Amino acid sequence: MSAPALQRRLGLADAVFLGLGSMIGAGVFAVWAPAAQAAGTGLLLGLAIAAVVAFGNATSTAQLAAAHPTSGGAYAYGRAELGPWWGFVAGWGFVIGKTASCAAMALTFAAYAAPTGWERPVAILAVLALVAVNAFGITRTAQLTRAIVVVVLLGLAVAVAATTAAPDPAGLADGAPLSGGWYGILQSAGLLFFAFAGYARIATLGEEVRDPGRTIPRAIVLAFAGAVVVYAVVAVAVLTTLGAPATAASTAPVADAVRASGWEWAPPIVRVAAAAASLGALLALIAGVGRTTFAMAREGDLPAFLATVHPRWHVPRRAEMVVGAVVVTAVALVDLRGAIGFSSFGVLLYYLVANLAAVAQRAQARRYPRALAVIGASGCGILALTLPWQAVVAGVGVLALGVAYRLVRLRLTRAA
Repeated sequence: MSAPALQRRLGLADAVFLGLGSMIGAGVFAVWAPAAQAAGTGLLLGLAIAAVVAFGNATSTAQLAAAHPTSGGAYAYGRAELGPWWGFVAGWGFVIGKTASCAAMALTFAAYAAPTGWERPVAILAVLALVAVNAFGITRTAQLTRAIVVVVLLGLAVAVAATTAAPDPAGLADGAPLSGGWYGILQSAGLLFFAFAGYARIATLGEEVRDPGRTIPRAIVLAFAGAVVVYAVVAVAVLTTLGAPATAASTAPVADAVRASGWEWAPPIVRVAAAAASLGALLALIAGVGRTTFAMAREGDLPAFLATVHPRWHVPRRAEMVVGAVVVTAVALVDLRGAIGFSSFGVLLYYLVANLAAVAQRAQARRYPRALAVIGASGCGILALTLPWQAVVAGVGVLALGVAYRLVRLRLTRAA
């Protein structure tokens, strides 16, 4: 009996938009405050560091995806190139990290779209609605993501244009770039990495992309390049308008920067774009986490009942529903900044394994210099350790739970 499989329905444009929908999501509206708290105007240096590390990760992911065009991303790559335990660590890191990202996206959506006091109920409803969209096929996910990305880019264009008209901008000189020290800059890089990691969504959908050996590497590089430009422009616009202290204190820094411009009609547009960005990222995240969960269950690393594909819609519906239930629980319990830190830890762990797998690949599979994978692996390790200590402790604890689960499962399998 053959293992359950997904269908290849996505082209290059679909894959690029899914990546952009994950990267130019709520992070571009929410991540500036914690990054400014850590590094002040030095977050621009943190952004550059995060981009370098993310580029190493992106090229490693593209190279691995071309060689292993299946669901699961670095979970599958770690198993194939390094062994089952490495794959499990990558998959578990992705599932726990991106589940926290889902909660962060839902809470950011509610912060912009919900009446005061109704944020968590609205966030939960958003999760349930997007799980339902994903349940009816990957092509519907891709179509909705395209529309959302267009809305977000238009809103960001309005925001950047508005900041150029600010009557009394605080300026980048409001706070020394190194005031937080190199530790603060590295911490900001780790937090900003949270926003760049969306290209992994393209790889986790590898079993549903047409001509994956050619399409996935191109889509990853195109989506990453577009996201870097957008983040750099928005970072300069926000810091120039608000300054680092006000950015750090803001719960909606992009909207506050637009408000400071005097364009009274613009803030509602930014709020709509932020809400749409959050939904787009949440939609793509649920799809990615669901497929990694499916891949892990298919290999026996998670309960086997999650390794099923719906016969009509060809999606891992059980896995996505379980992911949705966990995200709803997280939305009810966590705060936004805590979710960003925890997500960054899990995702950095995931990419650490991906880069190590790329280092281990044979010469004939190599598309990029091995040095890029080494830079990506080193950067992931360093940035993970410089995250807020609460995020590191929580991440290590949840990782230990996953390792313990796998050890028990393996012992029971051997005993049987």
